[in-house]
Amino acid sequence: MPLCLCGESNLTLFDNNPSHEEHVDKSRPLADRMRPRTLDEFVGQEHILGPGKPLRVQIERDDTGSLIFWGPPGVGKTTLAKIIARMTNADFIEFSAVLSGIKEIKQVMADAERARQYGTRTIVFVDEVHRFNKAQQDAFLPYVEKGSIRLIGATTENPSFEIISALLSRSRVYVLQPLSEEQIVGLLERALQDNERGLGDLHLQADNVALRKIAAYSSGDARSAYNALDVAATLAKDAQSAITDAIVTDALQKRVLRYDKAGEEHYNLISALHKSVRNSDPDAALYWLARMLEAGEDRLYVARRVVRMAVEDIGLADPNALGITLAARDAFDFLGVPEGDLALAQAVVYLCAAPKSNAVYTAYGAVQTDVEQTAQDPVPLHLRNAPTGLMKSFGYGEGYQYAHNLESKVADMQCLPDNLKDRVYYHPTEEGIEKRIKARLEDLRKVKANLPQRQGEEA
Repeated sequence: MPLCLCGESNLTLFDNNPSHEEHVDKSRPLADRMRPRTLDEFVGQEHILGPGKPLRVQIERDDTGSLIFWGPPGVGKTTLAKIIARMTNADFIEFSAVLSGIKEIKQVMADAERARQYGTRTIVFVDEVHRFNKAQQDAFLPYVEKGSIRLIGATTENPSFEIISALLSRSRVYVLQPLSEEQIVGLLERALQDNERGLGDLHLQADNVALRKIAAYSSGDARSAYNALDVAATLAKDAQSAITDAIVTDALQKRVLRYDKAGEEHYNLISALHKSVRNSDPDAALYWLARMLEAGEDRLYVARRVVRMAVEDIGLADPNALGITLAARDAFDFLGVPEGDLALAQAVVYLCAAPKSNAVYTAYGAVQTDVEQTAQDPVPLHLRNAPTGLMKSFGYGEGYQYAHNLESKVADMQCLPDNLKDRVYYHPTEEGIEKRIKARLEDLRKVKANLPQRQGEEA
């Protein structure tokens, strides 16, 4: 079965009898062995689990209802669900959103409904709930509505985008934060001292510098930190019985940055890059660019976004920006990694230093709004093409003034639909080349204002 029906053997997970905790399978990963069993053992998330805080009060009152835990990996989402099941004496059923389908969901829901008739409560925990499609999420709704189950979902993605509104409205969402370096170091020290579940029987010493390096590597992910400690402990046991900075460096090899190219962190980082460019901060922009590139982001995606920055935030204040960014894209295609990354970095720094204007971006947004409301407005007759005699007889092209034949090179001629007559969308700034554009447009408006009503017609 692609399900973990943990509720069938509830005592093995949650029984407080010490006999169930004396024999720990040391072949299990260290992170799993060190999983907190009570709220007192749980580290972090004080903003929701501290004394008097909302989630702790709900748990202590046995009134949690359905919950969604949203946070990065390794911060305790699964652990919290198991602690809640243990404290509320509920059967615990764990789904994998990657492996489970609607058939399995409905079967477990039916079992939970029967168990409820006999007074047994069921907590259904769905890891990576954002991976369930709409139909799969819908399958939970009737049972959440009736109270047959308490659903606890864990997700690394923004629930607003990934979880259906009907399910979201019936659940309380709690945001879990990455653990601090101090908290990670404390967990590692506990693991080194714990004889029962941790590495205490190895009698290893570890200096604070080594543990802090692991904590920095983990980026707030306790599971990642435990895994690194486990490798370092193996190396130390085979060497000198002490976990040193050098051994940690050897265990970590190359840091793998926390980055999901399809997840929220992807959008957080590109947002940080874009906003740093917009704020003319080359140091921050280079940092966020490197964060993305070193984590393996698709360079073509980055190049597209950099081109977008040129047209959205620099615009006509420096028309060269568009050419620079397109050249950077071509340079990357020609050079590849890693040399091509420098072309992207060069473009980003240029954009930071360039004068900024979003006048065209803003103007086009205003135009789009008007287009939605006036899409059926006819093109003025004098602007229409008249390739046939019939069209000319209907007035197509009549009154059109050919600007090249006019002394002023501009005609006092309405070029917008009647409903939008005299509408101005583009308001150039005083930045860079756009200052010259602004002056030119002001001159053109003065010329138009001084023209006779008609300067002659050329078809």
